[in-house]
Amino acid sequence: MIRKILMYLVLILFAISTALPFMYMIATAMTPDSYIMPYPPILIPATLYLGNFIAALASNNFLKYFMNSVFVSTVSTIAAMVVSSMSAYAFARFNFRFKEQLFRLYLFSLMIPGLLNIVPQFLFINSIGLVDSYAGLILLYVGAGIAYNTFFLRGFFQSIPREIEDSAIIDGAGRFTIFTRIILPLSKPALGTFAIFAFTGFWDEFSSALTILKSVDMRTLPIAIQLFRQQHGTDWGLIFAATLIALVPIIIFFVVFQKRFIKGDFLSGSVKG
Repeated sequence: MIRKILMYLVLILFAISTALPFMYMIATAMTPDSYIMPYPPILIPATLYLGNFIAALASNNFLKYFMNSVFVSTVSTIAAMVVSSMSAYAFARFNFRFKEQLFRLYLFSLMIPGLLNIVPQFLFINSIGLVDSYAGLILLYVGAGIAYNTFFLRGFFQSIPREIEDSAIIDGAGRFTIFTRIILPLSKPALGTFAIFAFTGFWDEFSSALTILKSVDMRTLPIAIQLFRQQHGTDWGLIFAATLIALVPIIIFFVVFQKRFIKGDFLSGSVKG
């Protein structure tokens, strides 16, 4: 009992420490003319002032950059799910030459810091003529994450009993049918978790987008917010308002997919002993 109480106390303290900065951002964003940080810190806004949010949306093509990020992140997430799930299924179920060596190479690539890959990635994208294009950025996002995504999904696919697939094969189903009609539906918890983390990573990504995209009109939101901060200096109400607007898609995406988080008993009863 005492152990459970201590666990809940730790969780409550963690939740409070996470919520307080967020509440401070909201209160500051709803404070007019907040060119300095409010002191003492305010957690509840005195008024529901929305002028900073309106000003942020109206300034410097902010809404256009927002929609650019929505497009890039959504397409990248879908493409990454398709490619990574197929790669993970191949490693989980197929036997082919150098399978284990190739998978170890995948794992080794995870140890390389992402910033070290920017130059070779840019040279490759430039060699195929996709610099300053969304296609190049999406290709980079999908390719850069395929090793980790394959590792993540492979473990989940391996936990699905082979007897389910064997029964489908006896009924005449092919590998593609098994993958699309059995494996993917059973993998909704893993795919939902994958989608949340993939979309969040693509939405917040800054370095690759800054490297690949050269045209001003094609910028994504992380680049726009960084420039927004430099332009508006210490207008914290406006900066926090822009940051909160950028969080909206992530919150929506999490709410939509949060029920898909991995559960341990998702296959209970699927195979009879």
